[in-house]
Amino acid sequence: MVHHYRLNQVRKSDVEEEESTRDSEAQMLLADCAKKTRPRLLPMLLLFSLFSCAIVFSSSLSNLYFERDGPFLTDARNPLPCSNADDTDCIYCDRTGYRSDVCYMRGDIRTQSSSSSLFIYSPNKTAEFRVEKIKPYTRKWEASVMDTIDELSLVRKSSAGEPTAQHSVCEINHTVPAVFFSTGCYTGNVYHEFNDGLIPLYITSKKFNKQVVFVILEYHNWWITKYGDILSRLSDYPPIDFSGDKSTHCFPQATVGLQIHDELSIDPTLMPDNPANIQDFRRLLDEAYWPRIKSLIQSEQQQEQQEQEQGVVPVPVPVGVKKKTQIKKPKLAILSRNGSRSITNEAELVKLAEEVGFEVQVLRPDRTTELAKIYRALNGSQAMVGVHGAAMTHFLFMRPKSVFIQVVPLGTEWAAEAYYGEPAVKMGLKYMSYKVWPRESSLYRRYRHDDPVLTEPERMTKKGWEVTKSVYLDGQTVNLDLTRFKKRLLRVYYYCSIMSL
Repeated sequence: MVHHYRLNQVRKSDVEEEESTRDSEAQMLLADCAKKTRPRLLPMLLLFSLFSCAIVFSSSLSNLYFERDGPFLTDARNPLPCSNADDTDCIYCDRTGYRSDVCYMRGDIRTQSSSSSLFIYSPNKTAEFRVEKIKPYTRKWEASVMDTIDELSLVRKSSAGEPTAQHSVCEINHTVPAVFFSTGCYTGNVYHEFNDGLIPLYITSKKFNKQVVFVILEYHNWWITKYGDILSRLSDYPPIDFSGDKSTHCFPQATVGLQIHDELSIDPTLMPDNPANIQDFRRLLDEAYWPRIKSLIQSEQQQEQQEQEQGVVPVPVPVGVKKKTQIKKPKLAILSRNGSRSITNEAELVKLAEEVGFEVQVLRPDRTTELAKIYRALNGSQAMVGVHGAAMTHFLFMRPKSVFIQVVPLGTEWAAEAYYGEPAVKMGLKYMSYKVWPRESSLYRRYRHDDPVLTEPERMTKKGWEVTKSVYLDGQTVNLDLTRFKKRLLRVYYYCSIMSL
């Protein structure tokens, strides 16, 4: 395909795509405003056919469930080894998953941090000596990442007549299970902290109903401080620093590694014993952050009262002058970026959104920003705008039916949809993708207008991660076409206004 570009001129295909996108998004936003009830014969016949097929095949499929990222198929009537109380002195490792390995242990389990080992001692003299190795992190397919993760040895041996067993005398006995996992490598990036850590931890530990101890490899105090509110909703016990705590901890049961389903998502069909979805995880976030948010509100009220007592009071309305009825404006949060993929005309965007009718709040989260404050702002907003990047993970803080507009720079379309767009829809948000045109990208001023960087970004990204990172992720900023973007803001404003009635 030949692409023709002229300065400040839009391709015909771009216009067609824009019109198509506009129509589909308008239909999406208006679907909740006016529900159609007219019956249709074809969908009813299709539904009846599917129901008939389901009845035919239900007997053979009802007892099966599978992991999405691996071929492993489990018969629910024959549960995994180590899952029953009768399974003693047991080690079982499921290595079928593409994203992570998970091992299960049951019996007399003892930690030995000096050798990065977990021992399970059997009183049976004939117990088979066995060793399993595992790196408890959820990016199994990335060899370079996994090379940085600490490895654990899971060892089963007989304790009968073994003098070495005396070297691992229990110093701290636990009556509840343990979950071992790592907070290494990408920790520090909010996307990875939720996608690779917190959501898999929720999936793995939910069945224990908070009666579980978290044992963390590559333990970081700042991580515990940052996510302590969430951890306290998953466990009633303080987490253990595996390497830093030299005591021998003893557990009756352990899960080593975390289960992960998909990008920022939870598949309830993969949790047959205790099903949950991403909305359930969001409710947990609400429970975790509300006490702190309540404290913030009380502090603000106290400060306001102090100011009033000190004489700093609102200007009174003169007698005879009626107070204007204030219309509650829908709130729009803009997640701001600095450097790469930033919106260079952000100030103009704020002014435009205010002219449309939004109450605008610009958020600039970084690693030190208290998450409860971000949660409070987004939970109270009807819409959020941000450029593709890790900060888009904060869509998890928005209420279902809120609007999420993701600005998608050149060369990031697949990642934007897979990592944030699709998960946002699963969580019940109204998702809108704003795909940047070449002339809105800073790359337009650096490359010839017929350069493949501009005309064929999808082909360019197939050259590898280094090209994608250097050119599209680290190498461009965005200057929004505000006339074009205003059309989206108007549709979102109308939707938010209708939904607030």
